Amino acid sequence: MRLGITMFATDRTVAVHELAVAAEERGFSSLYLPEHTHIPVSRRTPGPATKEASGTGDGRLTGTSGDTTLPEEYARTLDPLVVLAAAAAVTSTITLGTGVLLPAQREPLVTAKAVASLQHVARGRFALGVGFGWNVEEGADHGVVWPERRERAREHILAMRALWRDEVASFDGEHVAFEPSWAWPKAEVPVLLGGAGGPRLFEAIAEYGDGWLPIGGAGIREARPRLEAACEKAGRDPSTLSVIPFGTLPTHAKLEYYQALGIEEVVLRVRGGTRDEVLPVLDSYREFLTGA
Repeated sequence: MRLGITMFATDRTVAVHELAVAAEERGFSSLYLPEHTHIPVSRRTPGPATKEASGTGDGRLTGTSGDTTLPEEYARTLDPLVVLAAAAAVTSTITLGTGVLLPAQREPLVTAKAVASLQHVARGRFALGVGFGWNVEEGADHGVVWPERRERAREHILAMRALWRDEVASFDGEHVAFEPSWAWPKAEVPVLLGGAGGPRLFEAIAEYGDGWLPIGGAGIREARPRLEAACEKAGRDPSTLSVIPFGTLPTHAKLEYYQALGIEEVVLRVRGGTRDEVLPVLDSYREFLTGA
């Protein structure tokens, strides 16, 4: 079983290209980075629940409403496509991915070009982890009508797939449309959908995804039959999909459990920090690589 890592990369953490080299040297299989373009200070939307402090230091963001806080790393997140391109240039085997990118908030023509270019630089080592988002205010600043975000993300991904695949690509949807066009480079890009298991997520994976990133990794045993049923209903072979527990805090018992389920890769959570703070964590995780 392969082990990867995920970390909030910010302007205060270890440089992503240095982290990628260190992870590759230690035998980790992948490095995934999240994205937020910005965090509105209103803090009207409660942040995602976390079991422990994250980010660098004890920095917290308290908004104008004063009723909720976030780790500072959310507002300092680097653009993952940019920094992963730098990582691709200095590595050769490690998978580089987003965990997760927010396609509903991105213009698909520009994003398709950026992703295809990154896949070209990475020589096929890039994986596009995507999600539907949680921050209503952030989405609104991108013109996202919140109840429509899943359908908007769907169309954006389908449009990008057309651009990556077709010599002459076009798309005509409610949220994105463009006339027959040329766009290179072409690319094969695995699309992994992150989130808690549920009917809408599994229907989306069955339609246009290549795998599931269950955040935290809980409930996989119970959820997999529902994912498989959604795939079979859509005419997909469930065995072709990846299930990658994501953002896991490792223990030997937990990893042995995943391995018994037939899981082939787990992405471990690393708290963001400087090089001197993060590399010892990678070293401590090496004990899990031995038995993985």
